[in-house]
Amino acid sequence: MLCTGEPELVSLCHCIACQKRTGALYGIAAFFPKGSIKVSGSYKSYRRSSDAGFELVFHFCENCGSTVFWEPSRKPDMVAIGVGSFGEPGFPKPSKEVHPESRHEWVEPLDLTPR
Repeated sequence: MLCTGEPELVSLCHCIACQKRTGALYGIAAFFPKGSIKVSGSYKSYRRSSDAGFELVFHFCENCGSTVFWEPSRKPDMVAIGVGSFGEPGFPKPSKEVHPESRHEWVEPLDLTPR
């Protein structure tokens, strides 16, 4: 996957579905305009509804099963990519936190103060 430019949004999600998908306490997504990414290679797809009822289409690597990217119907012009996929410790931090009702009680709320 090739992305050009900076993400329009980086969001941290505490929903149970993201916890199960990632095997972690939350998922972190970088949202890019569809025109700024290029996908190469093959992948498999899985559709599900979000907690809010909007459809999500997840695309996974056929070889290792890792989430490569996903398309949220709520943001039809955007593509989401897991921030961990970039392998860049300096990647922009999340500016939004969603589904705090599912946050593990020992996880601190996100500090939304810009760096």
